[in-house]
Amino acid sequence: MAVPSWLERLRAASKTALVQDGKRKIHYLFEDGKEMAEEYDVKTGQLVSRKWREKNTLGGSGKWQVEVGEPASPLLGALESELIKESSSNPVFMRKDTLSSFQWRIRNLPYPKEVYSISVEKEQRCCVIRTTNKKYYKKFSIPDLDRYQLPLDAAALSFTHANNTLIITYQKPKEILAAEEQLQKELKKIKAANDGDGDCKTQ
Repeated sequence: MAVPSWLERLRAASKTALVQDGKRKIHYLFEDGKEMAEEYDVKTGQLVSRKWREKNTLGGSGKWQVEVGEPASPLLGALESELIKESSSNPVFMRKDTLSSFQWRIRNLPYPKEVYSISVEKEQRCCVIRTTNKKYYKKFSIPDLDRYQLPLDAAALSFTHANNTLIITYQKPKEILAAEEQLQKELKKIKAANDGDGDCKTQ
C-alpha cells in the first residue's frame, strides 16, 4: 500500500517548527531540495496553509506555490498587490480544508446554485466545475489523493453556494484521516523554536 511512502518522505524530511500568532508553523526540507511549509491552528490542529517551493534552474529558491490557504500574501510587492486589487471582481479560487474534508472556495461567483455542476474525471485525476451559462469553467486536482495514490470518489464530492461563493467539499478518505492523525502525533514531538523573531531554527 502506498500510504507509508508519503509518510516516510515526511518522516525523512528535515523539519523545523515555530509557534507564532496562534499558529504552529512546520517547515519541511526534502532530500530532493523541495520545501514545504505548513501552518496549523494551535487550538484546533486544523491545517491553515500549505505552500511548496522548488529550486529554480539556477539553483536558487523559486517562488512559493500555495496549495492550501489564501492565494494572496502580505509579502507580495506593492505592484503585485495593486494588480490583485484591480481584478478583485474576478473569481478567486482557494483551498481551505477542515479536519474531515478538503474544501475549496471560489469567491465572486454570483450565479445561483443550480447553474453549477461538479464532476470527477477519474482518468485525468481531477474535478471539473462547469456552469450551464458557460460563465465559469475550472479543472482542479487533489494533490493529497495523488500523494497517497488513492482514487477519486464522486460520492465524496458535494457543493453549496452562499454569499457569491461556491463551496466545494470532498470528504477525506479514511486512509488520509488515519495518516494525518499519525502525522500530527509526530509533529507534536518536534520542539518549537521560541516564539519571537519568526526565524525558524533547526532543532
